[in-house]
Amino acid sequence: MEKYVNIIANSFTGYFNYLVQEITNPSWNSYFYWLIGLSVLVWLLEIIIPWRSSQNLFRKGFWLDSFYILFNFFLFSLIGYNAISNVGVELFNDFLGLLGMENIVAFHIQNFPGWAQLLLMFVIADFIQWNVHRQLHRQPWLWEFHKIHHSVKEMGFAAQFRFHFMETIIYKTVQYLPLAIIGFGIKEFFVVHMLAVFIGHLNHANLGWNYGIFGYIFNNPKMHIWHHSRDLPKERPYGMNYGLSLSIWDYLFGTAYIPQNGKNIRLGFKGDEAFPEDFKNQIAFPFRKDKDFKNNTSKRTK
Repeated sequence: MEKYVNIIANSFTGYFNYLVQEITNPSWNSYFYWLIGLSVLVWLLEIIIPWRSSQNLFRKGFWLDSFYILFNFFLFSLIGYNAISNVGVELFNDFLGLLGMENIVAFHIQNFPGWAQLLLMFVIADFIQWNVHRQLHRQPWLWEFHKIHHSVKEMGFAAQFRFHFMETIIYKTVQYLPLAIIGFGIKEFFVVHMLAVFIGHLNHANLGWNYGIFGYIFNNPKMHIWHHSRDLPKERPYGMNYGLSLSIWDYLFGTAYIPQNGKNIRLGFKGDEAFPEDFKNQIAFPFRKDKDFKNNTSKRTK
């Protein structure tokens, strides 16, 4: 027990020191400044070539989404996620020790070319995320958390980060085992993660791009806006276009849907008029029993 207490204590101080180092000593692998840089880049693109020219520069929900960036990527780790994650990894390693195993690496890809390692991790991670994302829409209890992301009323790059902290726990937990089996390292994860952040920024941005033929491979703004459509077709009660970085999964498994130009479609979900518009109440919403409205079925249309 003392070991885990020390892990928790060291996690808090360790992450705080890491964050201070990130901010005060910028480097080429500084997550903090890469995130800011990519955000500013895509925001400038929105300003220069907006798809919806009538949309305000500081769109509805802009400042809320900006705070979600700060919370989900920094404050959440600082106040607990880093400690929980480290304890979870140690418990898993202790479990392996009971079985006489040091790790669960089944494939050693360190001898692969660098580009092949990155490509493999990118594709595998995105496929896992696509499946998790589908379940966020299909499972009623998961949908309660995912509603926060779909409460966005006007699309912009920062909308990518409006999500409940439980989604971080769910995604990372599901991803951990398969990626650990393949034996990916922190360096590869950083590169793949920043690429996914950039693509996610573009998907949510006020940009009228579909990438032509490459739109069948990569998710894009003209495709992803339909994922946020408030009014779902009867034949797709759980939603569509679940891809995070890659759209190919939706085309392969029949969940792709772009019926027409979605430039000005209504965003949200049925009953969202009563959904909280502030951070505190949005975070608390899935845990409340006295919701203003309930959506206890797995279908978003009810």
